[in-house]
Amino acid sequence: GQITHQLGTIMDLFTTSLSFAGVKPPSDRIIDGVDLSSTLIAGYKIDRPVWYYRGNEMMAVRVGAYKAHYWLWTEFKAKHQPDTYFSFCQGQLVPNVTVHDQVNRTLDPVVFNINRDPGERYPLGQHSKEYKDAMKMIAPVVAEHRRTMVKGLPSLNYCDNAAQNWAPHGCEALGYCLPIPKSNPKLCYWDH
Repeated sequence: GQITHQLGTIMDLFTTSLSFAGVKPPSDRIIDGVDLSSTLIAGYKIDRPVWYYRGNEMMAVRVGAYKAHYWLWTEFKAKHQPDTYFSFCQGQLVPNVTVHDQVNRTLDPVVFNINRDPGERYPLGQHSKEYKDAMKMIAPVVAEHRRTMVKGLPSLNYCDNAAQNWAPHGCEALGYCLPIPKSNPKLCYWDH
């Protein structure tokens, strides 16, 4: 057995599985996943960013120990209670980070040191040396990504409110259980 701190995403399962099966990935399309078989077999670490998207909009990126949020939007307004907001992560209110409305922070991203703060509760001060050093590392990676990325129609770009966890275990004790709406999958609309 071994432990690795390799970053990975669900997209990596496809390319890694192909590698283990001895099959080359398709060459007629862009494959976003990275082959992590060398990490799993020999413990090699692959230095790569991990992107967080909503539709075609980059919301955040993880580079090394740091995660930079370019858009903030954590809470949603209850349709049946117009003056009530619910957080996707109950009890995880972080001032100026978990917000009711979408906030564009592309000019001044909110940055966390994930190694020290995996819960993303303590953003780095924007005037701190650590923030400035992290952004010197992150900014060119983001600029190159934006310059070279070929946008496509997200294949999982369907939304269904019924798929969200409206009544998670223990919600009764917190008083945060919501009625589960009827399933109605449709193309997502991201208003940013």
